[in-house]
Amino acid sequence: MAIEKILVVDDEPIIRKSFEELLRPKRYGVTTVGTLQDAERMLKRDSFDLLFLDIRLPDGEGHELLEQLTTERLRPLAIMMSGFGTIETAVTCMRGGAFDYLVKPFSIGQIEVLVKKAEAHQQVLQVNRYLAAQVSDASDLIGDSPAVVALRAMLRKVAPTEATVLIQGENGTGKELVAHEIFHASARSQAPYIKVNCAAVSETLIESEFFGHERGAFTGATERREGRFELANGGTLLLDEISEISPRLQAKLLRVLQEREFERVGGTKTMKTDVRVLATTNRDLRKAVASGEFREDLYYRLNVFPIQVPPLRERREDIVQLAEHFLQRLARRHGLHLPGFSESALAALQAHPWPGNVRELQNTIERAVIMTDDETPVPLAALGVPHTASSSVLSVAEPSPNLRYAGPNGRTNGHAASRLVEPMHEIERRHILWALEQTGGNRTKAATFLQISIRTLRNKLHEYRLAETACN
Repeated sequence: MAIEKILVVDDEPIIRKSFEELLRPKRYGVTTVGTLQDAERMLKRDSFDLLFLDIRLPDGEGHELLEQLTTERLRPLAIMMSGFGTIETAVTCMRGGAFDYLVKPFSIGQIEVLVKKAEAHQQVLQVNRYLAAQVSDASDLIGDSPAVVALRAMLRKVAPTEATVLIQGENGTGKELVAHEIFHASARSQAPYIKVNCAAVSETLIESEFFGHERGAFTGATERREGRFELANGGTLLLDEISEISPRLQAKLLRVLQEREFERVGGTKTMKTDVRVLATTNRDLRKAVASGEFREDLYYRLNVFPIQVPPLRERREDIVQLAEHFLQRLARRHGLHLPGFSESALAALQAHPWPGNVRELQNTIERAVIMTDDETPVPLAALGVPHTASSSVLSVAEPSPNLRYAGPNGRTNGHAASRLVEPMHEIERRHILWALEQTGGNRTKAATFLQISIRTLRNKLHEYRLAETACN
């Protein structure tokens, strides 16, 4: 509920009592006072979401308090009340910053309508603030590596079209960012952009999330609700983690993509929809099709234009640029000025395997920003990455004669290494095992720390066990 606390300012006791009797049973917090002085005192003491304010009070005019409130950053929505209603008075109130105007005598129904209207307005403001925060956090694809250059070229080709795009890649690579770049550069960029995380919604509710439902369609469906396909009509719909939907819903989704129509849950009316679909997944859908987990016809319908987002280990030359970008943005957010990274911190950033990809890098930089004093370069200790990572960065011009190659079992082969950096899969393996050690063997905590799914962690550990069995 967007409206929780309501302040009523009126010198008539019967009006104050009416508000209390109406709103308190509906679980609103209602405070009533009879003078401007009491109202000012209450507003300094507590925060309110909605204010019913009489224009004429024993100790002054309600307009005076309304004018004071307009200078406050966080202020309640104000509904002015008067027993001398004229068009001129109403216009003056609205120009003065009032949300609405109420003429006495008024009915209970009028109050209920205004409270609901205020709630809807507050919800819109909250959504706008959320979207604004998303926009401020959004960043262009950072990096000049060949992998990113090729990715940008693909986006320029497909964005202006109406093609369905399947965006694949590991967790944390930036699949959702790629989808947003496609939307932003498309002909539908001024139309709705609606997202649904298929993995975050329970199987029993995902159909309603997609297509909406009618009142009474199931327990708890107390009113009709529009689904994401309906909300995105004329725009773009992002189906995040598309591989997680059930086979039954896969069939219904295929019909929408092919015929551009659907029915709400519990409804009989066929709804038309015009949406461009973007889908993301961290799984290999071809393998999911082969194993029977994903419909082959839906896969081909989604895979009109496939895009593979490269993991950070395949664009390591972008790490420093990404880190500096995150440092500047996050330092501003936390009100700090950090001149950069220490040399040891930069070395660790470049050597770290980043199994959680760009998301792990961003989270690491944010932690480092919080842990670093203002006006100070970020030190190695603030990063919180394994210190062993920095030791693997050696000068190519001056190779160490004692450098040994560490195989998958962690043992050296007894001969000088022919290369200076151990294989990436071995760095990844050591980092995962280090994370498990740090979390006391708790796989859930380790997966969270690594910014990967628990399923990915289980698969990695299974691979390591198979490798050890083969070696033995």
